Amino acid sequence: MITEWDEFPVHQTSEPIAFPATSDRNFYDRYFFHGYDVGGRFFFAVALGFYPNRSVVDGAFNVVFQDRQHIVRASRLCTGNRRSLSVGPLHVEVVEPLHALRIRVDDNPWGLQGELCFFHRTPPIEEPRFQQRAGTRLWMDYTRMTQHGRWSGWLRVQNTRFDLDPENTLGARDRSWGVRPVGEPEGGRPTLPWQFFWLWGPFHLPDACVHFALSEYADGTRWHEYAALIHDPVTQDERPPSREGRAEYKLNLRPGTRQIRKGEFLFTWDNGQQMNITLEPILHFYMAGLGYGHPEWGHGRYVGDNVVAGEVWDLTTIDPAVPLYFHVQSLAHIRTSSSEGVGVLEQLMIGPHSPTGLTGLFDPASE
Repeated sequence: MITEWDEFPVHQTSEPIAFPATSDRNFYDRYFFHGYDVGGRFFFAVALGFYPNRSVVDGAFNVVFQDRQHIVRASRLCTGNRRSLSVGPLHVEVVEPLHALRIRVDDNPWGLQGELCFFHRTPPIEEPRFQQRAGTRLWMDYTRMTQHGRWSGWLRVQNTRFDLDPENTLGARDRSWGVRPVGEPEGGRPTLPWQFFWLWGPFHLPDACVHFALSEYADGTRWHEYAALIHDPVTQDERPPSREGRAEYKLNLRPGTRQIRKGEFLFTWDNGQQMNITLEPILHFYMAGLGYGHPEWGHGRYVGDNVVAGEVWDLTTIDPAVPLYFHVQSLAHIRTSSSEGVGVLEQLMIGPHSPTGLTGLFDPASE
């Protein structure tokens, strides 16, 4: 199957670009973005993913505003041509690779619309490759890059329009591709692990950016970690992160939930210097609105061709102790000993985890 991409010298195997190098049904190739007003007036997130071995393309655009999470979702069949970065009312345009991208959301019955332009504040950060086995099965094997940035353009939520000021509308994006569970559950004996602890945090400071990611087993042993400090990010272009290091954390969870109430982080960089960051959430964004763990709109699930749907969640009535809402991104104030900033802490905690005192599969934090 020849597509437009075969005009470009990007082949990695002898197959046309339409055919992934692996036949694993869980292969995916995905965009993710988030952005927010630094004062916490609104938070938005965008996702668009290709699942060529499942013949599905899906995407979603969500906005949190005035204690509501507004959601529009879309899905279509994947023909093999991955150059068309559109699904339903959602469109992604790569204006300048690794520097600038544009999101367009066409008018739809759920009152979300906009044209949003992301431009880099840092170079892309390549996180270490994610590889994890469950028994003999390699159930996770993918690469992700993360990039801090600013947003311009405009956004409409119902009858409210926001013009995005790049000085006050910050965020991050990531691109990831490889293998991880998508679509309907597979048959046979379950092989996926019943424990998963994950923190991911792109932070903005006035003269630097910080990023970290970590995954741990139930006893706190890490199987994945990364941390970076990028100095003077506005002037950075292709240079690598200024410092790499290690993150230690202390989380204060909201009783009755698995959701952070406050966080303290100690970063030790490769030159021996340390940085303390405290974090206090402003609002919570529920990743299920983008399909993460959603029973119907989960990533790569077949819901039909050219299907668009939406809804609005009242965040004052959501019970964060329900597993569907465990996966969150928390917009937060951050503080160091010398400056203040804003950032996002993504959290997903399933199963026991002794460093945070979590027990059982879904048991919440105690007082």
